[in-house]
Amino acid sequence: MNKVSHVVAISLALLVVLTASVAFASGGGHADSGVLFKDFLWRCLNFAVTVGILVYFVSKPLKNALKGRTESIAKQLEEAKQARDDAEAKFSEYDEKLNKAEAEIEQIADELKKEGEIERDKIIASAKEQAEKIKLEAERSAAFEVARARTELQREAARLAVELAEGLLKKNVTDKDQNNMVDEYMKKVGELH
Repeated sequence: MNKVSHVVAISLALLVVLTASVAFASGGGHADSGVLFKDFLWRCLNFAVTVGILVYFVSKPLKNALKGRTESIAKQLEEAKQARDDAEAKFSEYDEKLNKAEAEIEQIADELKKEGEIERDKIIASAKEQAEKIKLEAERSAAFEVARARTELQREAARLAVELAEGLLKKNVTDKDQNNMVDEYMKKVGELH
């Protein structure tokens, strides 16, 4: 038996002795007090045996139940500790992965920014080149149009001059003048041959 069982047994024995003493002292010398005392002792003995049997049979299952419960609680505490350790390990792992991912995101953002700046510079350079080509083409086209307009103006001026001269000749040249010019032209042609 363990310490708790001894304490319970001693406590019960003291209870029985105290109860018997109180009963004996209160008897007061009656003639049937011996019979009452025996009856009381038998009842106390019966009570003590019943309590002893109960303690013997109930204490073991109770101890086993308490021991099982204690073991179960200890096991649950150990499992909880293990789960906490596992969770902390997972947290550390995920925290590290998150930090790496944040660093990668920052690196990718920097690379994209640099690529964007390079692409922007290429687009600006291409736009400047295209603008220069358009400007040169416009200058060529303008020069061509100016030259064409000059040629057209010269033709128009020549045509107008011919019409003006023809009009002046028709007004000022008579038939006689015309015959003189034809003769003069024929002489020149004749001299050439």
